Amino acid sequence: MVASWISLLASIGMAVGPPLVYADQAYSIVKKQDSTGFSRDVCAILLLANITRCFFWLGNRFELALLFQSLFMILAQLALLYICIRYRPRLSPENLGASTRPFAFWQWATYTQYLEFLAAFILCQAILFLILGRSDLFISILGFIALGMESTLPIPQLIRTVYFFLQESPLQFKVCSIFQLSIDCAIVVQRFIYGSAPPATALLEDDDIEQALALSEE
Repeated sequence: MVASWISLLASIGMAVGPPLVYADQAYSIVKKQDSTGFSRDVCAILLLANITRCFFWLGNRFELALLFQSLFMILAQLALLYICIRYRPRLSPENLGASTRPFAFWQWATYTQYLEFLAAFILCQAILFLILGRSDLFISILGFIALGMESTLPIPQLIRTVYFFLQESPLQFKVCSIFQLSIDCAIVVQRFIYGSAPPATALLEDDDIEQALALSEE
């Protein structure tokens, strides 16, 4: 009984915890009315990765808590993206019309353009899933793409950590930066190890079936 409650609380924490991490970032931006210092590319990576992970779930039913985590993360990043656009700096590439990216990717002027791109992305993935959804190779590729995109998030933190050491910054900067980088790496490793693991209930059902077959043979 206690174990089931602990498992339930752990699943809720897994589903709700990561999206809530960005609530403080959103609050800080709204309070300052300025999104300087936060890259909207983080929203892009997490939105595309978690949308892809939802399609991955359709082909490989992993833990429900991780599916809800993706859904909550999508909602959280959509809200954070809206806040970043509303309070973007005056000298941002969108306001200056000076984006250097092809098609000004993810530096568009309006929130609607971001939504249109995400809708097209979902439509393309849906079409591919309908065509190739029965292919184990395609489903595996979806999983690697989803987790691979998320695994790039610690890269900016790694660059910042190296910068602190090269500039001989105070010890506090180095220690806290290394700690944050280690947490990011631990999360990425956890995703790769447990991200596609089958639910515990499914494993129990398989054991029950095997036991029933063994009894019937006796």
